[in-house]
Amino acid sequence: MTDDGRWMDAALALGARGLGRVWPNPAVGCILVRDGRVVGRGRTADGGRPHAEAAALSQAGDAARGATAYVTLEPCAHHGRTPPCCDALIAAGVARVVVAMTDPDARTDGRGLERLRAAGIDVAVGVREGRARALQSGFVSRVTRGRPVLTLKLATTLDGRIATATGESRWITGPAARAHVHAQRGRHDAVMVGAGTARADDPRLTVRGLGDRPQPVRIVWTTALDLSATLNLIRTARDVPTWFLHAAGDPAPFQDVGVRTILTDTTGPAAVLAALGRTGLTRIYCEGGGTLAAMLLRAGLVDRLDLYTAGAAVGADGVPGLGGSGITALADAPRLALRDVRPIGPDLLSVWEP
Repeated sequence: MTDDGRWMDAALALGARGLGRVWPNPAVGCILVRDGRVVGRGRTADGGRPHAEAAALSQAGDAARGATAYVTLEPCAHHGRTPPCCDALIAAGVARVVVAMTDPDARTDGRGLERLRAAGIDVAVGVREGRARALQSGFVSRVTRGRPVLTLKLATTLDGRIATATGESRWITGPAARAHVHAQRGRHDAVMVGAGTARADDPRLTVRGLGDRPQPVRIVWTTALDLSATLNLIRTARDVPTWFLHAAGDPAPFQDVGVRTILTDTTGPAAVLAALGRTGLTRIYCEGGGTLAAMLLRAGLVDRLDLYTAGAAVGADGVPGLGGSGITALADAPRLALRDVRPIGPDLLSVWEP
């Protein structure tokens, strides 16, 4: 039907508001339309409950009977902490369900659509599927690959440096770019840095300037847990979720102040991302530093690179944006394709993907 794309676009925009707030659940949007009028709308709530369909049905009440439901992901068919959403749609008397994409979770994966059709509901699938898959990339990655999607963020000078020779790095980019980074943090479940960055920059890794909202998990990738208790991340671990990935060291002192420690093989980046996938994380925003960034790129684990470039140059004695990777032949260098480029204030953002 001619309006299906328009209503699904609205449902996708609604669902996108849940990015970074609903893991381990997908960020789903649902809009109920009857006689050309919206009678209910909902997105997956912060923390993952209630689901989008339940929120929309609750708002619509009796007006849901005979309506068309536009849902960005196939309604779930399994019992979890809530009953299946496909059953809720059936019980509400919805006449038609338009779905952007099927759910890759084996507990649903077509079963929700089958139940809807068996109940006599008209079902359409694939409306705005490309946009839906982009929105659900993290959830799909965790379900099908066992790991979250990973966005690598770098902020460099024109000559690819992230600090001067003395280590000064605040601020390479301007306020507009930094605000954009905060918005990007907010669209991810977790923000990750290496131990070197945690020590050198003493970052907070929180989302600021966007109002009251859940904070992403803060992750430090460290080998031996040799981090000072005076760091911001440790001092505020009881206020903002903070996780340390480690292969050695005594976790007890960190656990005592609220840090969650995860023992894993920190020399194997694929193993680290798999461990994070098992926690339920779907989207990770990695802010370096150079050693960690080079490792992830070389391992082919970067799903998107956000490169902020400032109109400044500090020369060859500055700190490079990427650490050594052992590449001696151009044929072995990771290759990315440019997907977007735009100015952010006086700086430039280029987006790259495999």
